[in-house]
Amino acid sequence: MRVLAAIAACLLLPGAGAAHGDPMQANVDALMRDYSGGVPGAAVLVLHDGDAVVRRGYGLANLEAGVPVTPASNFRLASLTKQFTAAAILLLAEDGRLRLDDPLRKWLPTLPAAAEPVTLHHLLSHTSGLIDYEEVMPEAIDGQLRDADVLALLEPHDRLYFAPGTQYRYSNSAYALLALIVGEASGSDFAGFLRERIFLPLGMARTVAFEDGVSTVADRAYGYSRVDGEWTRSDQSPTSAVLGDGGIYSSIDDLAKWDAALYDDRLLSDASRALAFASQTTTPTGEDDVDAYGYGWRLHGDQLWHSGETIGFRNVILRFPRERLTVVVLSNRNHPEPYATARAIADLWPAGPARHAP
Repeated sequence: MRVLAAIAACLLLPGAGAAHGDPMQANVDALMRDYSGGVPGAAVLVLHDGDAVVRRGYGLANLEAGVPVTPASNFRLASLTKQFTAAAILLLAEDGRLRLDDPLRKWLPTLPAAAEPVTLHHLLSHTSGLIDYEEVMPEAIDGQLRDADVLALLEPHDRLYFAPGTQYRYSNSAYALLALIVGEASGSDFAGFLRERIFLPLGMARTVAFEDGVSTVADRAYGYSRVDGEWTRSDQSPTSAVLGDGGIYSSIDDLAKWDAALYDDRLLSDASRALAFASQTTTPTGEDDVDAYGYGWRLHGDQLWHSGETIGFRNVILRFPRERLTVVVLSNRNHPEPYATARAIADLWPAGPARHAP
């Protein structure tokens, strides 16, 4: 992280960005210069002490139509979705509709016997040992997979990677199944539960767990990949319709409301937030800049964060709660991963003692 701090320090030299009037915004603009112009772009949000000190779009949300990215542009969040899936389960636990130590097969009894020891806690913390559905899906499928299709793919395979709770292995399968459990426990469906219990109460009216033919995405950013030096639309894959592990679309404006709700009990109780933000893993993650995993959040020192990567989109959210600092970068392109850029943006603000903790 010293390199990122050095980049930030250089950008803060006297006179940097003076023509823009706001040196800090100019420094962020410099870090985001590759996203500017007639290319797939990004939206950047910096929240400090509850204020949106940076709120800006770069580049294009739709290359073919020339539509620019704005703070209202909705990007597919990919795995940033997992924090919402986890929150839905925690809300249902608060309601008494389920327990975190419930066996998985209590809710999804068609899973094979090998899944008997798996609990909801194991799913939330990526310690279930469930096999990845991408490993067992057919090479060619008709249409797109849904969360229920993930269950059907797992049902014939009576095996786990390891005994639940003994190891950490990031699992999209786990979060697809959690979406089904939200539906079972709530008597609604995953998308409807999120809308009624999270999005609307928080004023995130334009955020949606997108279902083609059922819902729409306002101000939609479309995904692109660099192919032979040209940007080509690559917005959907066979797994893009699986909701629980990555199907939410949102904007930096709506994510500002989500971030605010993570500081108090307007959505989740103190106890539920403590569970989400605390280490729930007992073995190394094997991932860079990840000390442990909570419920829907990666943990590193004082940093809570998560990335989201899918065809045509690369996103990241970094939170430093003690400093009340949050950085969000949403991009509609396959490269680069924005984690390093988001860290460099965070380093523009005075760091608390825990930010660079190992």
